[in-house]
Order: sequence, then C-alpha cells, then structure tokens
Amino acid sequence: MSNTKFWRSVEVLHDVVYFAPDTKERYEVLGLKGYWMGYFASRSAALGTASPELVIATFHGFAPKMVHRALPDAWSLASREEILQARLDLARDALAPGIGAADADAGKVAKDLAAIVDGLDFAGKPLGAAHASLPRPTDDIGLLWWAASVIREYRGDCHLAVLGAAGLNGTSANTLAVAAGLAVGEQRNMRGWTEDEWAAGYAELAGRGWVNADGTITDSGASARQQIEDATDRVCAAGMDKEATGRAITVEDGVRTLARGVLKSGAIAFPNPTGSKPPE
Repeated sequence: MSNTKFWRSVEVLHDVVYFAPDTKERYEVLGLKGYWMGYFASRSAALGTASPELVIATFHGFAPKMVHRALPDAWSLASREEILQARLDLARDALAPGIGAADADAGKVAKDLAAIVDGLDFAGKPLGAAHASLPRPTDDIGLLWWAASVIREYRGDCHLAVLGAAGLNGTSANTLAVAAGLAVGEQRNMRGWTEDEWAAGYAELAGRGWVNADGTITDSGASARQQIEDATDRVCAAGMDKEATGRAITVEDGVRTLARGVLKSGAIAFPNPTGSKPPE
C-alpha cells in the first residue's frame, strides 16, 4: 500500500499525545521531569519499563545521551501503569474537540482502523507490536487513538528497517530528512545531537553524493530519499493482509476528515518539540 495521505493522517491522530498544550504538565503531575522525560517514558511504556538502549534502538533518531537523561530514571518516578493511563486520557481529551467538529463517523473509522490492526504482521516490528498488546479501549475516541497509534508505530518500525538497510544511522537519517525538507532546521537540537555529530551526518551524506557542500540536497539525494519512502511503503504492504489493505483504502477519506478536524482544533502545534512538520 502506498498512500501518503492515509499514513500522514494516521500520524496526526496519534501525535496529539505529544503536542497537546498540557502534555508536559500531565506527566509532571505523576512525578516525571520535563517534556522529554514524559515523551520517552510515555512512548516506550508499551514496551514495559524499557531500558535506554531499547529506546535508542526502537526510536532510532535520538542522540543516546538524550535518552539516557530520561531513562531509566522515569521508572522510579512514576509507574508504567500511571504513565499509560495518563497518555490515553490525554489522547481522549486532545482528540475530542476536533473529532466532534469533523464531518465523519469516528466510531466507524475507529472500528475500521482496529480491523486493519488485526490484519498486520508484527514480525520485526517491536513498537507496533507493543502498542497492539496494550488493552483495546471500548470507547470510540480511545479506540481511534489506540488503533491509529498501532498503525503509526507499525509504519515507523518498517521505516527504521529500511533506514537500517540503507546504512543510515540516527544522525545521517535526520540530516537527510532536513536536507529533503521533511524536518525542521532545528532538528539537531530537538534530537539532542552535538554539532560534531551533526556534521558527521552531513559528511556521510556528502560522501554518497546526496548533499552538496552547503548541505543542500542533490538530485541523487532527493531520489534516494524518495526510494526510502517507496521501500517503506512496500515493507508496510508486505505485512498487511488483503483485507487490511482494502480497509486502509476505503477508510482513507474518513481518516483524513478526522485528521483535518484535529489540526483545525489546534491540538497539534507546528513546529513542535519533535521537529515534525504538518501533513500536506
């Protein structure tokens, strides 16, 4: 399946837990310290009380020292169960205004996305599998966010497999995204890389002929980045049964309508702490 608008819309539904106005405060109430500790703990809690090394491996694009500042300390400050519940509550509260104003049947979209989850092959996709193993909410908005999150992390796992196969590490993958205009210029600070590490990432790309001396992307770099996206789509499609693929196609309009409603509600701000850009 190759449908950028579907994947980006799913990402919007998932991303509210990172960018709601009170995200940092929700986790600080539990005892976590600062935005990034809340981010790493809440996103990785599906894996258990994950070690920094496990998070570095599954999140891929963050500097190891940045992860080590948050974990494992977070697990001594708040329980995994409290963090997961806070995250689900945050998702419900952040999604509700936009979903309520959107002209789409959120309950039907949620059930269709959950059916897609049931048709995914999670072999080699740890974050997607971990999120799929969490309790499935019974309310429409909770189910919508749960299913969107599983699908988003499933595609993320596929993407990291492709990046690894292409020989791109955390810095070179990030610098390529910035050069291609897929991430904001502040990405280095947002992901915790030093100037020397960032320069090494660009040097890696320059050695492949993917960026110019000034860091701008070359034609071959742009082509390579598109090939990475295309390969990610192929890996995703390989792990979806025919029924799941068909549902993704038929539910696309509903997912996009809900995502537009969420964006209009202001639940996600751009640019934001993780450096992502708004879907087109």
